[in-house]
Amino acid sequence: QVQLVESGGGLVQAGGSLRLSCAASGSSILNINVMGWHRQAPGKQRELVATITRRNSTDYADSVKGRFTISRDNAKNTAYLQMNSLRPEDTAIYYCYITTFWGQFYWGQGTQVTVSS
Repeated sequence: QVQLVESGGGLVQAGGSLRLSCAASGSSILNINVMGWHRQAPGKQRELVATITRRNSTDYADSVKGRFTISRDNAKNTAYLQMNSLRPEDTAIYYCYITTFWGQFYWGQGTQVTVSS
């Protein structure tokens, strides 16, 4: 089992920055492979934002490339999402997730990010 605790969301003006954190704990943390973030805006489907593998290979949605940076600290079992140049369309609930080498999938509880124009 893996538990994920997110932090760092909030309200920011357009052009501002936020950093999200996702801390993993539990009996399966040594098996964590991919860490990442999805987001879901009101009335829209959940979409992938960014992912990072255990070997620090990253991938981003086109809409956030050049503005968001995902990183991880394997010693702390924590992933980070640095979000710069935020736009009102980035407003959403951001969900951390992880996958294990055994194919298990876990979600965080979500953290609200609101960008005002």
